[in-house]
Amino acid sequence: MTTLQSVPALGTHPASGSLPSRAETREQLSRATYDLLVIGGGILGISTAWHAAQSGLRVALVDAGDFAGATSSASSKLLHGGLRYLQTGAVKLVAENHFERRAVSREVAPHLANPLTFYLPVYKGGPHGAAKLGAGVFAYSALSAFGDGVGHVISPAKAQRDVPELRTDNLKAVAVYGDDQMNDARMALMTVRAAVDAGAVVLNHAAVTGLRFTRGRVTGADLKDSADGTEFGVTARLVLNATGPWVDHLRKMEDPNAAPSIRLSKGAHLVLKRTRPWRAALATPIDKYRITFALPWEDMLLLGTTDEEYEGDPADVAVTEADTAQILDEAAFSIKDQQLSRDLITYSFAGLRVLPGGPGDTSKAKRETVVTEGRGGMLSVAGGKWTTFRHIGRTVMNKLAALPGHPLAEDMEPMNRLPRKLPLPGIANPNAVAHRLLIDGGTPGPRMAPDTARHLATHYGSLAFDIARLANESPELAERVHPDAPEIWAQVAYARDHEWAETADDVLRRRTTLTIRGLATDDVRDCVEKLLADRD
Repeated sequence: MTTLQSVPALGTHPASGSLPSRAETREQLSRATYDLLVIGGGILGISTAWHAAQSGLRVALVDAGDFAGATSSASSKLLHGGLRYLQTGAVKLVAENHFERRAVSREVAPHLANPLTFYLPVYKGGPHGAAKLGAGVFAYSALSAFGDGVGHVISPAKAQRDVPELRTDNLKAVAVYGDDQMNDARMALMTVRAAVDAGAVVLNHAAVTGLRFTRGRVTGADLKDSADGTEFGVTARLVLNATGPWVDHLRKMEDPNAAPSIRLSKGAHLVLKRTRPWRAALATPIDKYRITFALPWEDMLLLGTTDEEYEGDPADVAVTEADTAQILDEAAFSIKDQQLSRDLITYSFAGLRVLPGGPGDTSKAKRETVVTEGRGGMLSVAGGKWTTFRHIGRTVMNKLAALPGHPLAEDMEPMNRLPRKLPLPGIANPNAVAHRLLIDGGTPGPRMAPDTARHLATHYGSLAFDIARLANESPELAERVHPDAPEIWAQVAYARDHEWAETADDVLRRRTTLTIRGLATDDVRDCVEKLLADRD
């Protein structure tokens, strides 16, 4: 591992084509009048900014923290149709989800998503029988036009060959279906990049301190750059509140008497080292409505999730001992004890689902997107699923076009005139990219390790070649950040110069997988901070 003493020599001069400095971005945001200011850098805000920039609007996007720094990097990492929605009769919703899932994983971002086979175990005394689940997965695959094969039922013995830690006591059968998986933080960052490529101006770590009003209408926001304390403002014809769990906080800035519009549901997850390879995921029914997942992800095992109402400060959401115990207890329905040792846990995280306000169990609430307009004209968007992030962006844009007086419609290209499946930056076949990196990536330096080549290909697509060039130009950047992870130091320099990374957490938690692997040691963190400080 690169030592702390050697890091100051790494990449002291930002790469050509680097991002503008924060001061330059603040100046750009301050001096222009934007058509749309999006407040909130989660995937809803990012997708809206991307679609708005595509449509020809002048767009600014800001976030108090990092892009995808909260809920959008705390998901179950799935692009899925929503199998559980079938039992509520939401057939159209499942079909729409499947359409979006296939579009993202096959045409928009095949370099960032991968197909994943799911096994749904049927135990004696469980909430569902084999016949019901067999019919369910067949219908589920039919709604996906059998693009992932035909849902069917297999024997416990066959399933255990793919999932060696599967508990087979009282296991009657296993239903099989297909969905997709992603690294949510990487998908969000690539969508930010797509928005910038389309003309949007973006800044993270810039908190709203107040809204700007003109004759009672919200016409911008005052902000404070948390990096250096600089205060500045952005003026816009329309402001979109896409702050997720904080949506009502911003609504009260617009109108102190605004009634609560949402409720929050906490979802916790655990990340564990795998004791043996897994070639499929488990989706185990807990009761009539809930499923617990065990997902092979980033060479680890991801377990979750919980679903309980949350009423505290969104900034304080965290995994509790009760959450950990619940997740491990529920996973034990279908996973052997040796894989569920607490000693294997490397990381845990919790996020908040934003649900429409109202009574009822949060686990049964629809994950629908709601767009509302406040008394000052600010639009607020909340709710939805990661799978449908492109659809949410289009939905918000259609709402903008239909506003009374059509304030932005004349400047917008209609959504039906824009490409329906515009790819994200770096689109490529990840297998081909990994192959090229293995053959060419080490020239003239040492040959790139296979796990590093595969990691770069599936997290950056063709942009991985830019990282390989950095490593070739500076041999120190070709070294691993930690000996037990595939990441190399060139990724840290790239995150600093091209991916808006400001803090060690930005790099270690969202631009790489060091934190989730439990490898963000004090030494690694200090090294990353030194490299980030070399941006100027």
